Amino acid sequence: MSRVQSIALAVAGVALLAPTALHTTASGPHIEPVALSEDAVTAADLLAEVRDCTRVSDGRYRTDQGKPATVPVCGTSEAVFWKADMDIDCDGRPGTHCNARTDPYFSASTAFAQSDGRPLSSEKLPFVVVPAPSALWDYRAHGVRGGSVAAVVYGDRVQYAVVGDTGPTGIIGEASYATAKALGIDPDPQGGGTPAGVTYIVFKNSRVTPIEDRGAAEATGERLARAFVNAD
Repeated sequence: MSRVQSIALAVAGVALLAPTALHTTASGPHIEPVALSEDAVTAADLLAEVRDCTRVSDGRYRTDQGKPATVPVCGTSEAVFWKADMDIDCDGRPGTHCNARTDPYFSASTAFAQSDGRPLSSEKLPFVVVPAPSALWDYRAHGVRGGSVAAVVYGDRVQYAVVGDTGPTGIIGEASYATAKALGIDPDPQGGGTPAGVTYIVFKNSRVTPIEDRGAAEATGERLARAFVNAD
């Protein structure tokens, strides 16, 4: 089976989530995912697949305003990826940690909404931010959209997420409060984040529906990542 065929089969299986178990709670029956039995894909596994860069952007991005433009968006037939910093996106539905008091640049909206039409919750949902379409790079032309599945790698940790927001056209390297927290990065919207060492891998033509289903994103991400590292 070719690499592309392997990834295609994994994408086709997006709707087939991890096995579930039925438990009875005080509020009634409750279904929750069961951990997958196969060994999890490691950070090293994923990083080995993105050592080399075939640039798909027409130029390079800055990690912050005023910094030099050094970050290209790279691509394979199955994914796009970039290696950058992580700034904290605290936008979306206000919460304890993400609101106008904690973040001077807070916005109560996100580029993509959850199934009930409300903005995403950056505190609860791991998501990544892609640059808004421009002459530099248009994510939509590369099989990426709201709800696309991403693997975010930092150190020896992997967190699966969705594409949930867009950012400035010339800057890259941003993810939600929940993504940073899961990776052990300080999620504070003012002083948190990390200046380097984060790899963002977005699997082409993938999508989680509804976008706010964190469990589905993690199960699907693991499946796509497994196909990505095992494909010839």
